[in-house]
Amino acid sequence: MTTSPIKRIESLKPFSRDHHHSLLLCWKIRTGIKNQIEPIRIKKYVQWFWETYLLQHFELEEKQLFPILGNHNVLVQKAVSEHHRLKYLFESSDASIANLSSIESELNNHIRFEERELYNEIQEIAYEKQLRENEFNHADSKFIDNLSDPF
Repeated sequence: MTTSPIKRIESLKPFSRDHHHSLLLCWKIRTGIKNQIEPIRIKKYVQWFWETYLLQHFELEEKQLFPILGNHNVLVQKAVSEHHRLKYLFESSDASIANLSSIESELNNHIRFEERELYNEIQEIAYEKQLRENEFNHADSKFIDNLSDPF
């Protein structure tokens, strides 16, 4: 069974594009582990991605999108809790395969949850005006990958 793509309103598309790049990070981690790349090399890339893209993405979601539903919303609480867990994993100095696998698995699941549940809820109840205002606060910049060590 295949799922059809989720139709996003324009204002949420930059956030969904961030998710696409994060899913590519998950793929790179899986592929690196499968190809027996040194975990420290994978961790270095993961750290770069976290500091360059993902941390800012989490902050934007928490400041701009989540308040639309409110801090007491169960989906928002789950997302924030997952952000804290992922932040802990990313900022750990642990470069083991176990930690990298946890990052890959938990980030993948988190993105799927946000896209399939949380963003749909935001899209359904938010005023278009609220989302348009947020659109201007999320620079939809071109993703530039770090190719200094293409494992």
